[in-house]
Amino acid sequence: MTVPALLLDDVSHAFGERVALDHFTLAVQSGRVTALIGLNGAGKTTALRALAGRLRPTQGAVRVLGHEPAGLPTQVAMRFGQLVDTPLVYPELTVVENLRCAALLHGLTGRTAAREASASVDRLGLDPWRGVRARALSMGNRQRLGIACATLHRPVALVLDEPTSALDPQGVILVRELVRDLAGGGAAVLVSSHHLDEVARIAEEIVVLHGGRDVGRLEPGGTDLEQRFFAVVLDADTRAANNLAGDARATGTRRRT
Repeated sequence: MTVPALLLDDVSHAFGERVALDHFTLAVQSGRVTALIGLNGAGKTTALRALAGRLRPTQGAVRVLGHEPAGLPTQVAMRFGQLVDTPLVYPELTVVENLRCAALLHGLTGRTAAREASASVDRLGLDPWRGVRARALSMGNRQRLGIACATLHRPVALVLDEPTSALDPQGVILVRELVRDLAGGGAAVLVSSHHLDEVARIAEEIVVLHGGRDVGRLEPGGTDLEQRFFAVVLDADTRAANNLAGDARATGTRRRT
């Protein structure tokens, strides 16, 4: 059986009394784009932070290319890309300088680093701002730069948290093309998003996360994706309420006897 490039296996995590992930399992295979969708607070960013090595869950196993994220060997880390929470860019450096730094950090050297930095500028439509310091960029262009830094080495495993949230329509299309290109080259890509219509265009699989749990899968096709998403969420809430009511009745019966 093929080992998934990205894996969350029976993962649970809580912040105080608030449960963020509840026995959540997800596997992303090479060459596929999986979208993780859910309402605010569903646990999407917690799952991606665990994969990025920024959070150690209280239960379960997390693997990136077969290794624990917090201790990726150098050669494995150089094949991984991630953008979670905020773009990882240096505000005092220009767009091109940031990209060259990212290239060096991912093991590219010399002319190769310069070539890939230039290619990323073109790929993400950043040419007009190539000499602008990152702190002077708009939120959308900073997002484009962060995505460029996370992907210029053509990772074989990639995690993106709300990559199109700050982008204009042109930026959304560029990121869509980039994600599909990477997956077409064999990369495993996990994307979290609120934009249902966008994930329907790029994902082979859509996982609905609600209350920290996997409550269903959606087929990307069709025009009723939003309706199907809310139906899955409503069904999960109804089942949870029924279970609570059943537990309460059982507790009452035991007390009476």
